[in-house]
Amino acid sequence: MGKKKPPPKKGKKKKGEELEDLKKEVDIDDHKLSLEELAQKYKTDLSTGLTTTQAAEILARDGPNALTPPPTTPEWVKFCRQLFGGFSILLWIGAVLCFIAYGIQELMESHAQMDHLYLGIVLTSVVVITGFFSYYQEAKSSQIMESFKHMVPQKALVIRDGKRTQINAEEVVVGDLVEIKGGDRIPADLRIVSASGCKVDNSSLTGESEPQSRSADYTHDNPLETRNICFFSTNCVEGTARGVVILTGDDTVMGRIASLASGLEEGSTPIAREIEHFIHIITSVAVFLGVTFFILAIILGYRWLEAVVFLIGIIVANVPEGLLPTVTVCLALTAKRMALKNCLVKNLEAVETLGSTSTICSDKTGTLTQNRMTVAHMWYDNEIFAADTTEQQAGAVMMKRSPTWLALTRIAGLCNRADFKPGQEDVPVAKRETTGDASESALLKSVELSYGSVATMREHNPKVVEIPFNSTNKYQLSIHEAEDKPKGHILVMKGAPERVLDVCSTIMINGKEVNLDKTMHQAFQNAYHELGGLGERVLGFCQSYLPEKQFPRAFKFDVEKVNFPINKLCFVGLISMIDPPRAAVPDAVGKCRSAGIKVIMVTGDHPITAKAIAKGVGIISEGTETVEDIAERLNIPVSEVNPREAKACVIHGSDLKDMTSEELDDVLRNHSEIVFARTSPQQKLIIVEGCQRQGAIVAVTGDGVNDSPALKKADIGIAMGIAGSDVSKQAADMILLDDNFASIVTGVEEGRLIFDNLKKSIAYTLTSNIPEISPFLMFIILSIPLPLGTITILCIDLGSDMVPAISLAYEKAESDIMKRQPRNSKTDKLVNERLISKSYGQVGMMQAIAGFFTYFMIMAEYGFFPTTLLGIRLDWDDQSKNDLEDSYGQQWTYEQRKVIEYTCHTAFFCSIVVVQWMDLITCKTRKLSVFQQGMNNKILIFGIIQETTLAVFLSYCPGMEVALRMYPLQLMWWIYPMPFSLLIFVYDEIRKLIIRRYPGGWFDRETYY
Repeated sequence: MGKKKPPPKKGKKKKGEELEDLKKEVDIDDHKLSLEELAQKYKTDLSTGLTTTQAAEILARDGPNALTPPPTTPEWVKFCRQLFGGFSILLWIGAVLCFIAYGIQELMESHAQMDHLYLGIVLTSVVVITGFFSYYQEAKSSQIMESFKHMVPQKALVIRDGKRTQINAEEVVVGDLVEIKGGDRIPADLRIVSASGCKVDNSSLTGESEPQSRSADYTHDNPLETRNICFFSTNCVEGTARGVVILTGDDTVMGRIASLASGLEEGSTPIAREIEHFIHIITSVAVFLGVTFFILAIILGYRWLEAVVFLIGIIVANVPEGLLPTVTVCLALTAKRMALKNCLVKNLEAVETLGSTSTICSDKTGTLTQNRMTVAHMWYDNEIFAADTTEQQAGAVMMKRSPTWLALTRIAGLCNRADFKPGQEDVPVAKRETTGDASESALLKSVELSYGSVATMREHNPKVVEIPFNSTNKYQLSIHEAEDKPKGHILVMKGAPERVLDVCSTIMINGKEVNLDKTMHQAFQNAYHELGGLGERVLGFCQSYLPEKQFPRAFKFDVEKVNFPINKLCFVGLISMIDPPRAAVPDAVGKCRSAGIKVIMVTGDHPITAKAIAKGVGIISEGTETVEDIAERLNIPVSEVNPREAKACVIHGSDLKDMTSEELDDVLRNHSEIVFARTSPQQKLIIVEGCQRQGAIVAVTGDGVNDSPALKKADIGIAMGIAGSDVSKQAADMILLDDNFASIVTGVEEGRLIFDNLKKSIAYTLTSNIPEISPFLMFIILSIPLPLGTITILCIDLGSDMVPAISLAYEKAESDIMKRQPRNSKTDKLVNERLISKSYGQVGMMQAIAGFFTYFMIMAEYGFFPTTLLGIRLDWDDQSKNDLEDSYGQQWTYEQRKVIEYTCHTAFFCSIVVVQWMDLITCKTRKLSVFQQGMNNKILIFGIIQETTLAVFLSYCPGMEVALRMYPLQLMWWIYPMPFSLLIFVYDEIRKLIIRRYPGGWFDRETYY
């Protein structure tokens, strides 16, 4: 094998190198070698194994047979990322600026106000608490390699120096001769040299649920599909085998996948990119306003230290303190709601990613289908009959009048090793658990449903002897004491249709045996091809009553010497089976299509089966043709058809293997309906990367360990909760608890809804920024007493606005949510200029006017008319001036003036609460009228009550004037902002009406956020 390659160095090529590794991963030729060539290549003896000295040398050269754990991120680094990443950094900057402003004021004034200090402390607390919450959510997420560790076997039985020795699996080396038996976990990648009835469970690797036979025979070019290779960490379920170790540790198929899955770098999620974009916008606006008014303050003659405090005040007022916890809580609420709909989200940001999805690469088995073989059709009496394949029935065929049907049903029940597990009498037949393989279980359930008790049938026709199915004979045969022949036996057989037909000379038609002539041969071929063309697995059935004189009840049948006739039998019929589509899937695929989401099927199944299921569920829609369909219709060779004429295509894995990236891109670009069949799970990664090159946001489903690189690479990896391996669950962002494709579509709807609702939440939260910033601006420009204090800003951002903003996460979807195209992440941003324009330039301005109207009205009631207030700031804030005159000539002391000012702060705060009532209600929809949407969101109504109750409490609770400098208000002062609140509602309803009436018009382009 040569020395193990060192792990790739970190750098730009790492991802490309690992992808190449994955492609090379199936590039093993040991399965093609003769046993002599194998022994020569690995310098081993196929009977005595390696010598102890050889094994020690190889161990020293290659290192232990173990998976190398990837470098892990320390927990403190993860916590710091939550604490200082994304939105948090903006709040940290705000907090630091607050502490600086407080320090400057301490230097300038003898009795500095504590507002900035309090604000800094509160901002720090918000970031730390939210950081802890986010870290906790992430910590519940996974360490991929941990799952791989559990798969590594502990011990191995090797032959060295001609002696059997049990050693630690880590000490197994290339060239070792290893013995495995039922129940063992395979310690390395092995080339089988001898086997007896050996079957392995490859489900942890490939997702194939059926145990695979293993022998020394080379049966397939692909090492993943040949029978003479066993893979590290898969399980031997029965039989025994002996093999030579060809790969160990990181070089094994499983090891390469482990390295790839843990080494692939994940990009940032769409929502993380959106929040980053939002931070840029808010920071730019804050810095622009801050610097502008800093320069203005200097021009107006303020001292530079005062101007710096203004600068900091404006920047901090722009920071929406409550938005970070709001976004986190909204995502957590949606994740909880999705879990109730069978979508378990491991990473909160993945909630929204699912909503942005534009391509879904879905597995077939168990996701699009029911994951249980079911009888689909029967052919007897020269007719095809359809069975009931719904999830309640299991292939019941009701045609009891025909004696041929009875004969066919009897063979299916008797020539069958499957059985129901005990204690399930009350369970519906379709849901019962069985022992036996998938096809035999399907036949068992079909017979039980349409005929009656199989157990009774077997009691009345006891089995005497049987020949189990094997790959050489391709049939299964059993002989029973016949119920309808008291002294005789019946021989029943099932197997590959052409093989069964070869041993028959007659065929049963309407209960009577007739000669199997050319016409019946042709009828058989037509039925066989028709059922096979539907992608169904077809079995043939035949029987023969053995002559009573030759084979009396006491006769000793010998299956080794075969002392009974197995030809000139009577052919009875065909039964075909399929893993039928789930009932909810066609509707879900239709929803995806109307939502602009491309659904691609990626399966390891045969192209014919894959195409049949794709047509059944609507991935290939009715009337859509592939190149093969066009060639058949025009009766020309496939090579003459222009691939671009076909809207649909079925790509075979072997063709995909030979495709360049450009050719794959061409397929993905030019076909809207695509099925990839006979793909190895590694090719999923290539398909995902191809879709991502087209700019798609890709969701991928997977259940095997081999799927983990694709799950990790996809924008959102979706693992199967029931059939999925632990490693696939660890690599995924979301786990589908019911393995049902329809649940993904529900998740997409929830993801789109959270994006919509986050937009609404942000639009609502940002609106109050203008009435919070404008008092500072007017304070500087007009030199009036400060209309709104820093403490009251905090009461808005972290008090009155929080619950209403979160309540929008509970808002139901607008009717067009699944009729829109997927979000274009380049143009359709969470926060765009239209949202800023609506929040700041339209509704925010109305709210600011409402606040100033209230402020000036109250000042006027105290005797300070607007004309008197202009330019009064320096005198107003002068602590030594206790005889400041109002418009009526009354004198006011510093203490009295401050009571008026703080009363105005309280009134300005309450006016913002009043106008936010209607702002919240209008934010319920982006396009529909509030009257169409209705007022069913009880949390939102609670939010309005909560913010009003908080405002009343802060205004009238005794002691608030000392604690937060908030003073009681007269009842009339609450009414001043109400007309503005109503104006906001009327304005927004008219705006949305125009958008609906004139789609694509100016209002739609400029104000629809």
